[in-house]
Amino acid sequence: MTSRGVSTGVHARRTDAVTKRHEAADLIIGYLEQLGVEYVFGVPGGAIEPLFSALARSQRRGTVRPVVARHESGAAFMADGYARETGRMGVCCATTGPGATNMITGVASAYQQNVPLLVVTAQTPLESFGIGAIQESSCTAVNTVGMYQYCTRYNSLVSHPQQLERKLVNAIITALRPPRGPSHLSIPMDILRTPIADCTPAAQLASLLQGAGTMNHEIPGELFELAENARRIVIIVGEGCHEATESIIGFADTAGALMVTTPLGKGLINSFHPLYRGVCGLAGHDSAKRLITDPGIDLIIAAGSSLDQQTSLGWDERPASAVNLVHIDSVAANFAYSPTARLHVNGDIRLIFDALIKHLRQRHSNIQQRHNASTNPEDAPAIIRFERRNIPRRISTTSDLPSKIKVSLISEERRANDRRRSNVESLPVLSRYFALENERKYRSDAVPIKPQRLMYDLSRLFPPNTRFLADNGNSFFWAIHYLHPFNRRVSGQRSPNDTAIRTSMGFASMGWAIGSSVGTALANPAVPVVCIVGDGSFLMSGMELSVAVSEELTVVFVILNDCALGTVKHGQRMRGSEQIAFEIPEVDFAMLAKSLGAEGITIKSPDDMARLDISTICKNRGPTVLDVHIDAEEAPPISDRIKMLEQLG
Repeated sequence: MTSRGVSTGVHARRTDAVTKRHEAADLIIGYLEQLGVEYVFGVPGGAIEPLFSALARSQRRGTVRPVVARHESGAAFMADGYARETGRMGVCCATTGPGATNMITGVASAYQQNVPLLVVTAQTPLESFGIGAIQESSCTAVNTVGMYQYCTRYNSLVSHPQQLERKLVNAIITALRPPRGPSHLSIPMDILRTPIADCTPAAQLASLLQGAGTMNHEIPGELFELAENARRIVIIVGEGCHEATESIIGFADTAGALMVTTPLGKGLINSFHPLYRGVCGLAGHDSAKRLITDPGIDLIIAAGSSLDQQTSLGWDERPASAVNLVHIDSVAANFAYSPTARLHVNGDIRLIFDALIKHLRQRHSNIQQRHNASTNPEDAPAIIRFERRNIPRRISTTSDLPSKIKVSLISEERRANDRRRSNVESLPVLSRYFALENERKYRSDAVPIKPQRLMYDLSRLFPPNTRFLADNGNSFFWAIHYLHPFNRRVSGQRSPNDTAIRTSMGFASMGWAIGSSVGTALANPAVPVVCIVGDGSFLMSGMELSVAVSEELTVVFVILNDCALGTVKHGQRMRGSEQIAFEIPEVDFAMLAKSLGAEGITIKSPDDMARLDISTICKNRGPTVLDVHIDAEEAPPISDRIKMLEQLG
């Protein structure tokens, strides 16, 4: 193996005894099988046909099979969802020319979120380069390789059959190594069709990728000193902390630290954890914002986040806080967004927090030992056991009860009424330190249904293992602030990809959640998938619903129907701009869903939500569309976004 490629002997072996049974495209499939990849998402076309022929052969073997999207950007979004759910690499493909350019938006979204994809686009045959062939996209025409340069980690044209394996291995390794992201190979049709004698991969990817996510950098002693001496610590949990959640919670428990999450990190920490204070940044909560700007905080530890504008809302404007900032990340490039931090620590986030826990516990143990050694046992204070005072389960009157207990009883009565109305268990109360912007509307019975109330109902109606994907626009803002799925497992480690809420606000592509929910459901058919999406986004990319129909996927599409591009509409109002170009004609999305073979239900009130048979919906072999007519005058929590735009001029 040279340059992570294949020795020339391997190619010599393949040029002997050439048969027509295998083509170069089969070699790509061989590597996908080695990785355990199950699907290739794409749209077929003339130049990419050899890859689909190879997929037909692998499908007959019961391994990798194609999933045909309705648009190439949808294919990339599906691969994104598949990668996030499985932790494996997502794969998408497109034909030459417009197929390749259509896919760029989805690839750029994955690039911004560090999602590993293998992106394969075709080219017209090499001999046609420069002669103006139909859909030519070589360097002498519409240069698609040049276009992908800016949204991929690896990007190359395969211009000779002997380059394919070497470049393919490089592309896969680059996609899966930190910082992870899309790798793009542009392969001419004639190279994909090149006959080969043996399509068995020569490289063993498992050995090449061994330790790909592990950093062995030494942890600086200053980090231990800062954690040891700080009295008030706040941890900012970013999207890169998937595998470190248990360790972060363990450190918070050990150090008495409080936790907030970034918008993209929401869902990694249970909203009902007593040490959680909400989301900082875009559409976040005042409790979190106040906490990270509190001058009394001794130490802020930001982990697994780039601390970009949507997360920090202009961190550099708070130099006093940045002085106390420690930035921990496995991706060193993220440190560019925190230049004034006191300390940068590059390494495996989980291992770093494990080391911090060990250090603090050892320190506490040493202090206790010294204390025990210096104390005369006869002088030690007597231990008085705590006796729990129980309130009788049955009472005849509340007149003599303390006011706090009365409030608790009233709350319990309200929850009991709520259960009777909706036939489901209501959510427990969020932490008393963690308040929503408008809790009255969160539980409002008004008609049309308040979007705040819709988030409340979604949180409590669906089972704890549901995957919620919030699309960009108002769906993102409502979900980040008001969606709090209840999971009784407040602490402890989920699987690295077991995240209750997923978003993709980096590139903010409309329609991301639609395709991504399809990829998520294919990756894990055992869990319900809920796609929260606006009517504008659904009109743009909603035909991917028919993929969920054909694949019989349990995806619930919750369409926020307000006949508007909501973020545009409310943003114009808040900025005092002209009210223009936000209207959308009224659409019956339930009828549209039925015309595509899905179940369609119209929702206009909380009572309509209460009548839903969620258990049956979650067992359906096929998607369901909830056409939810929300109160169009309710403005989402986008004031921070407006301020950001104003700062940009």
